[in-house]
Amino acid sequence: MPTDCIPFKETHYFSDFICDYIAEKPELKDFYNRFPKLENFEAQIHEKSISFKRETRTVLVETLKQQYKDIQTSDLTSENIESLQQENTFTITTGHQLNLFTGPLYFLFKIVSTINLTKQLKAECPTYNFVPIYWMASEDHDFEEINYFNFKGKKIQWNSNQTGAVGHFNTEGLDDVFDIIALEFGEGRNAEQLKTWFKEGYLKHNNLADATRYLANELFGEHGLVIIDADDSALKRLFIPQMRKEILEQTAFKTVSETNKKLEALDLKIQVNPREINLFYIKDGLRERIVERDGVYSVLDSEIKWNESQLLKHLDEEPECFSPNVIMRPLYQEVILPNLCYIGGGGEMIYWLQLKSNFEAQNVTFPMLLLRNSALIKTIKQAEKLESLNISNKDLFLDRHSFINKKVRKISNIDIDFSDQIAHLESQFKSLFEVAEQTDKSFIGAVKAQEVKQLKGLKHLEKRLLQAQKRKLADQISRCTELQEQLFPNQSLQERNTNFSELYLEFGTQLIPNLLKVLQPLQGEFTIVTL
Repeated sequence: MPTDCIPFKETHYFSDFICDYIAEKPELKDFYNRFPKLENFEAQIHEKSISFKRETRTVLVETLKQQYKDIQTSDLTSENIESLQQENTFTITTGHQLNLFTGPLYFLFKIVSTINLTKQLKAECPTYNFVPIYWMASEDHDFEEINYFNFKGKKIQWNSNQTGAVGHFNTEGLDDVFDIIALEFGEGRNAEQLKTWFKEGYLKHNNLADATRYLANELFGEHGLVIIDADDSALKRLFIPQMRKEILEQTAFKTVSETNKKLEALDLKIQVNPREINLFYIKDGLRERIVERDGVYSVLDSEIKWNESQLLKHLDEEPECFSPNVIMRPLYQEVILPNLCYIGGGGEMIYWLQLKSNFEAQNVTFPMLLLRNSALIKTIKQAEKLESLNISNKDLFLDRHSFINKKVRKISNIDIDFSDQIAHLESQFKSLFEVAEQTDKSFIGAVKAQEVKQLKGLKHLEKRLLQAQKRKLADQISRCTELQEQLFPNQSLQERNTNFSELYLEFGTQLIPNLLKVLQPLQGEFTIVTL
C-alpha cells in the first residue's frame, strides 16, 4: 500500500483559515483550548475529569445499552460501552449527518480518524480507556442535504414528503431506491454485500436513525465504534440546565456574537450566526425555532405559544421536545460525553472555533479540535497509468486548465515556455529606459508603450503555440484528463463526491482495514494511498 502525503495548503482545496489553524498561527490561539498533539492530552484529561459528572456516566451507559438492544454488537463495542461507567474512560468523537448509504466518502475517513486516535492514545496513556464515538446528527431537518449519494456519476436519490428531524423519518419508499442500486451494483460477492447492507439497514428498520446505526455498526462495529443518538429524553434531561440558561439569558447569542467580531477582524468568513434563542422545538414532524417577543415564547410557523413559566415547566417535563441548533449542539455533546477531542471537517472546525466563549460561560470544558483525515484513493491500475503518463500526485490537484497546460508543456517536443525570451526582452528594454533617462525623459513613455506591445505579442504567440500543441496532442491530453476526472470527479475532491460503495466493489472487506492502516489522525497532511 504505497502512500504519499501533501501539505493541506499545497492541495489548494482547503481554506487559508484552516491551514493557519493547522500551522498553529498565534492569532488563533484564543479560539481553542489545546491544540491536538499527543503531549497535550494529559492536561485535557485532567480538566475533563474535574468537570464531568459521575452520574452522567450512568445515564449515558444505560441509554447506549437501550439503543443497542436490538443490534448484534461486537465484543469490543460492548466493552467500550461498559467502560464508559469508569472514571478513567474518555471519548473521541466525530459527528455526521444521516446521509443515505453514508453519503460522501469522508464519512469513512471521519470514523477511521476517530478509531485510530483512540488506539494511539491508548498506546501513549495505557492507564486510561478511550472510546471512539460516532454522533448521529439525527435531529437535523435539512433532508435535501442527505437524501442521496453519488455512484459512478449518477445521483441515487430518495424522495419523501416527510418533515421534521430526519432521524424520525420513516424508511418507506426506500425499496424503490434498492431496486435501482441493485442494478447499479451489479453481480459479485462485494456487490451482494452492499445490497445486503442496504436491504437490512433501510428496508428492515422503521426510521432513518435506526437504519444509519445498523449500517455504521456493520462497517465499524468490530473496531469498537460506539454510535450515539442524542435525540433521547434521558440524555436531554442532562442538558436542561444549559437549555434553561440559554432561554433565560441568551448566553450563546451574547458570547458567540462577540467572538464573531474578533474572527471577522481576521478576515474569516463566519460559518454560523447565533440566534437570540438557539433551540428548536421538535415534535410530530415539526422542528422549528423557538423565538421570544414581548415575554411570549412561540414556535415559528405554528400555533404553539407559552409564557416564561409555562415554557420552563415544559422543558423540565419533556426535554426531548427541545433540540439544540448548530450553535448549541456541540455544547450538548460535551455535556453528556466524557469527551476530549472532536474530529471534523474544515467547515466544522471553523464553527467550533466560534464557540469557546459560550462553553466558558456555561462552565463546560472545551474539547480539542482535530481536522479529520483527508485522502485520495487510487487503484493499482490507476497508479500505473499515472506513472506511464508521467503525472505526479501534485499534478492531480491542479485545476483542469493548469493541469492541461502543464501536461502539454511537459509532453511537447518543442519548448512552449517563453519565459527566457520574455526575460531577455525585459532586459533589453531596461537598457532602453536607461538611455531615455540620460537623453530625453519624454522618450520614456514611448519606450514603455513599445515594451508593453512587444511583451503582449510574445505572450500571445506563446498562447497560440500552446493551443496548437493542445490540438496536436489531443489524444494524450484526453487520457490524462480522463484519469484526473476519475480521481477528482466534477473537478472536486474524491472524498466529497464518491460513495464508499464504488471502492467497496473494488476492494471489498479490505477497504476499511487498509484505511485504518494508513490514515494517521495527528499527521496533519493530505494522504494519497494506492490500494
